[in-house]
Amino acid sequence: MIPDAALCRYRDSQGGPYLGLIANGQLYNLTATGRAEYATMEAWLQAATGRVSAALADALAIPANAQPVGPAADLLAEDTGLQVLAPLDTQEVWACGVTYEMSRAARMRESQQPTIYGKVYDAPRPEIFFKATPNRVVGPGEAVAIRADSQWDVPEPEMALVVTPGLEIVGYTIGNDMSSRDIEGQNPLYLPQAKVYNRCCSLGPFVRLATEQFNPLAQAVECVIYRDGQPAFRGETHTSKIHRPLTELVSYLGRCNSFPTGIFVLTGTGIVPPDTFTLADGDVIDITFEGLGTLSNPVIELPIE
Repeated sequence: MIPDAALCRYRDSQGGPYLGLIANGQLYNLTATGRAEYATMEAWLQAATGRVSAALADALAIPANAQPVGPAADLLAEDTGLQVLAPLDTQEVWACGVTYEMSRAARMRESQQPTIYGKVYDAPRPEIFFKATPNRVVGPGEAVAIRADSQWDVPEPEMALVVTPGLEIVGYTIGNDMSSRDIEGQNPLYLPQAKVYNRCCSLGPFVRLATEQFNPLAQAVECVIYRDGQPAFRGETHTSKIHRPLTELVSYLGRCNSFPTGIFVLTGTGIVPPDTFTLADGDVIDITFEGLGTLSNPVIELPIE
């Protein structure tokens, strides 16, 4: 499923990356318009700051005066010369934890200090942590990684907010917050090692624009992990179960902090595989959000170098 009223970053046989618009089932090359705000995702997020409604309307008006590249479905088809990329270019990725009841319960089970997760679920201040620099993020079809020094690894399917430098939510995409549960469980201070490493996050394929027609808290979520071509785990949740307002998460992130090129914010997971499950090299993770599409990534193990 490819959402309408969405942005993407992509390459074609001639080059790229380009900023693309998906509207009415067609793909439009925004970068090819020559307008400075469509040169990159960074440029668009900066140009949208303080004028989100106008920026969304301007982008969605492009099809009236432009020819499409072709059907948007070609972005996901083979042998079309098109490759969808991770939607970010220079943005950091931050993440919010313990926003679903399921996540709180799972992290209390894994931790040797479980009470801290129970406390943060209802605390005024949410859990927010740094997740990834752009070079640690992969896009659709690229491999996410598990650490060779971890024995218990899981994906964390999450809705990601796309946020301007002015802390305004302009879109939504799919994120996979890879996590080494045994490392974090040993000691909460090990969280950066459990969360931040090469290929620790995937994003994409599309950024659904934050129009009135899309409700981010009314989307079904499914995660399927395939091993040797067969489902090894399947889980479901719904974004209505997110415990905190999305604007509250962004507001706390922006306290005493700035993001001059914009920011991607993961909003927590409500799908946790059983404690007996761990990812393995060669697995494939499919994360589907009802209104955002499917993010698929194979898994590799990173050696200790």
